[in-house]
Amino acid sequence: MVPEPPFEHVLRLTDQRGIFEHADGVVPRYECGYCLDDVARALMVVCRQRPMTPTLEKLAAVYLQFVVRAQASDGRCHNRLDRHGRWEDRPGTGDWWGRALWGLGTAAARCPQPAIGGAALARFDLSAARRSPYLHSMAFAALGAAEVLTAYPGHRPALELLTATVSLVGKPDLSSDWPWPQPRLTYANAAIAEALIAAGWGLADDDVLADGLGLLRWLLDLETFEGHLSVTPVGGWAPGEPRPAFDQQPIEVAALADACLRAFELTGDHRWADGLDRAIGWFLGDNDSQLALYDATTGGGCDALTPHGRNTNQGAESTLAMVSTLQHAADRSRRGRRLSSVGA
Repeated sequence: MVPEPPFEHVLRLTDQRGIFEHADGVVPRYECGYCLDDVARALMVVCRQRPMTPTLEKLAAVYLQFVVRAQASDGRCHNRLDRHGRWEDRPGTGDWWGRALWGLGTAAARCPQPAIGGAALARFDLSAARRSPYLHSMAFAALGAAEVLTAYPGHRPALELLTATVSLVGKPDLSSDWPWPQPRLTYANAAIAEALIAAGWGLADDDVLADGLGLLRWLLDLETFEGHLSVTPVGGWAPGEPRPAFDQQPIEVAALADACLRAFELTGDHRWADGLDRAIGWFLGDNDSQLALYDATTGGGCDALTPHGRNTNQGAESTLAMVSTLQHAADRSRRGRRLSSVGA
C-alpha cells in the first residue's frame, strides 16, 4: 500500500517566514536558515495537493510571501535568508531563480485561492523577463512556464521562456552513446529532459518533444538496475565511474517521477508509467540498499541513500521530494486505475 503524501514534517519545518532548509533528524536546524530553492519547492507541492485544506492554504500564503520577498525589482532572486530574516546573498539567476518560477507557475495555474494565484502570475511575469546561462535554472523555469500555459494558453512570457530553454539545451544526438547535453550527469537530471518534453508540448513542436522523450528514455534506462532505480549520486556520474554509486539523493528520483508522469500523460506509453512506479518504489525501499527513505513515523523523507544505509536527517529538499513523488501515486489512486496497466 502506497501512503498518502504526508505533510506533518513539512509543517514541523515551517514557521511564519518559510521552510527551514536542514534538519538534525527531525528537528529543524534553525541556525541554518532558509533558502528560496526549498521554499519554491514547498509552494509547488502544496499548490498541487488535492484536496487543498485550510492548513495548506496558509502554507501556500507563507511560501508565496517568501518568494515575493526574494525577488529583486529586475526579476532576479535572492536565495539564502538567515534565521533573523536577513538576506545573505545578492540577487541572481541560479537554480533558485528557476525554481521560483516553477513554484510561481504552479501556484498561478493550480492554487484554488484566486488571490494567491493572481499574485503568483504577476510575480512569474516579473522573473520570466530574465534569462539564466545555467541549464538547470532554465529547465526549472521552463517547467513553471509549462504550468502557466495549462491555465493561460498563449501566455507570451511563458512561451518565450520555453523557446529560450530549447535553444540553451540544443539538439541532442540521440544516436550517440552519450546524448546528454552536459559532460556528466549531476542532479535533478530528468528536469532537463522534462523541460524539453514540456517545451515540445507548449510550443507544439513534435521534434522538441521527441528529443525530450529520447533523453528521458536514455536516462531512465541508465538509472535502472535489475528493475529498480539506481540513480546518479550527489557527486555526479560519467562513463567509466562505478555503479551503483552513493550518496543517492531524493531530488534525483523526484525529478524522474515528474518527468515520467508528464511523458505518460502526453503519450500514454506504459514505459513511463513503469518509470513512475520505480520512483515511488525507490522511496518505499525498492532501491540498491532495500531501505525505505519514507519515514512513516514522522512524515519526513531521509536525506540520502548511503553505502551504509540511510542518512536519517530529514531536511526540506528530501522531504518535499518524497511528498512530491507520493502525490503522483495518490493522483493515480484517485483516478481509480494503475498507470502501469495502460497500454499493457
